[in-house]
Formats: sequence, C-alpha cells, structure tokens
Amino acid sequence: MAEQKSLYEMARPDNGASSVGRFDVIGESPVFLDFQERLAQAAPIERSVLLIGERGTGKEMAARRLHYLSKRWGQPFITLNCAALSPSLIESELFGHEEGAFTGARKRRIGRFEAADGGTLFLDEISLIPIETQEKILRVVEYGAFERVGGQQSIQVDVRILGATNVNLDREAQAGRFKSDLLDRLSFEVLFLPPLRERGEDILVLAQYFATRMAFELGRPDVPMFSDEAQEALQGYLWPGNVRELKNVVERAVYRNDDLIEQVEFDPFRCPYAPLPETLPPAPSVVPPEKAVAPEHAKVMEERAGDESQNCLDLLEATRRLELDYLRRALEQTRFNQRLAAEALGLTYHQFRGLYRKYTRELAAL
Repeated sequence: MAEQKSLYEMARPDNGASSVGRFDVIGESPVFLDFQERLAQAAPIERSVLLIGERGTGKEMAARRLHYLSKRWGQPFITLNCAALSPSLIESELFGHEEGAFTGARKRRIGRFEAADGGTLFLDEISLIPIETQEKILRVVEYGAFERVGGQQSIQVDVRILGATNVNLDREAQAGRFKSDLLDRLSFEVLFLPPLRERGEDILVLAQYFATRMAFELGRPDVPMFSDEAQEALQGYLWPGNVRELKNVVERAVYRNDDLIEQVEFDPFRCPYAPLPETLPPAPSVVPPEKAVAPEHAKVMEERAGDESQNCLDLLEATRRLELDYLRRALEQTRFNQRLAAEALGLTYHQFRGLYRKYTRELAAL
C-alpha cells in the first residue's frame, strides 16, 4: 500500500513537478535506461541532435528534456511540427516575413528562429521540409544568419536545433529529398527512441502511472488495479502506437471500470452493434475470360485469343471484379464499418484503405 501511495502522490497533477515530460522518464528496462543515459550525455553539448523513433515514442518530450538539461534551460524552447503546414508556409513560419512579402503579408512577422534566439528550436517531422527551405536552414546552422521572407537584412541568431523524424534520413538524402550537407550538420548525435514493444518491463509501470493520473482526473479516491488477465493483455500486445497508444488504452479502461480493471480494449473503433461475421460467403468462382469483359469487347477478344498480352488483360479484369465483389460483401456485412471490413478480409486497416481508394468510384453507388 505504501508503494501505491507513493505512485499516487507522484502522479498527482498538482504535485509541483516540472511540466518537462511527465512519463518520458518513467521506465526501468535496460534499453530505456540506456537511451536516457545517452540523452543526458548529449544535453549539455551545444550541438544539434536528431531524434529517430516511431510515432508515439515521445520524441517531443525527449527534445524538451534535452533542452531543460542543457545550459539553455532558461531560454525559449520553440517547436514547429512540419507535418502540420503546407510546404509553402514552412519557410515563412521558420524565418518570418516582411510586410508585403506576399499576398496577405500585411505586417512584419518574426519566425520561429528569431523566437528561439538563445534557446532551442525543435523541428518535428523534419524530413517534410522542402529542399529550398533546407538551404536556408543550412545557412543558419553554418553562419547563424538568415533573412526574413521578402527582406534583405541579415539577422543573427544563436539557436540549437533539435530534429525528429520516423523515416530514414540517410535514405532520403540518397534519394535527393534531403540535403546531405544539412544532414551532416544536424547529426552531431543521433538518438533512437526505443519502441514500447522493446520496453517490456516498462509497460505495467507506465500503465499504472496513467491509470493513477486518470483516477485523479475523475476524482476517484483509490488507485486503480489491473487484474492478472488485463496485465497479460497489456504485456502481450505489440503497441504499434507506442506510449501514446498505451496512455489512451489505459485511460479508456479506467473511466469504463471502477477500482479493478479486468479487461482492456485496444481497438476503439470496434462497434459493439455490428459484430464481426465469423466467415464471409464463399468467394465467387473466377469468371471465364469471354465473360469477364464488357460484351462490346468480346468479339475483339476472340479475334486476339492468341495474343499473350490480351490474356493478361483478361486476368486483370477478373482480378478486379473479384476484389470489388469481396469489398462490397465485406462492407455490406459489417454495415460499412471499414475497420471491421478490413478484419473480415484479413487485411490491415491501411491495406484495406488502399484497396478501397482503388475502387472508390465503383463503391460510391453502395
């Protein structure tokens, strides 16, 4: 009970703890401790750092920790999510613009580099920055100077850049989508955030932490506990969404249950009113080539029966019809719940969405 009370106090939103991360330093697995040690070593060094990791692993929180463990901790920590902006807007957001620089630029505006002067600039999804803007970033890294969009005055700044991505930047550079020179300047240190599936010892620790915080938020007096079955489910899951997904799963389980959490639900899109059918109807037999195409083409196909390329087209048409028939059946039987339809077809949701987009026009009539 004393251990639970300690965790309960630690998880309180008003416990006076710093807002720097919260669960980014909770863990005891060797791979997690090794990452934190490398992060702490890199923090005081006045050089750029790249954070590489899957979605939900906590790249921004790691960047904040790098900043607050550095000599710049009392200076601004400015962030920019490059995925949230169109390529045409990223340059203006980073470097600012002068009045009249483009349509709608009614007054001068400073950019993120100026706002971060003396501190740290965190560029999330850095691989999405256009090549032209990468050129200007490279100049800032090398000379600490840039011009606002539409301006000619050189502005000096002292900024430490932290970048984050979930793609292979080296491969992007080889493909010409990321400047090799900029990658060299930014990769003084490269830190790989471990995915949650490799932090087995940390799953239940984090789950208990999130559960306790959620209980506080709901005004409950007791620490929620997980049944053995719930713990096994949490530890047996692969967590494609990593810590962010674990947080959602645990918080959902806490608000749906009382003191004892006996089960957890991993898929919030599963509809209880449209149960997944155990099996789909038998697949339709492959349509003979002469019936697999529109009637107006039948005569042409007969004349070209010996043409090998035409036989290939027959197979493609038969495949198209087969795929479309399966899609229609799965959607109709799952009441057009696409996630359930994907499961019924044995596909991942992303695979299903790709197939669905392929036949959007045909399925629109359903």
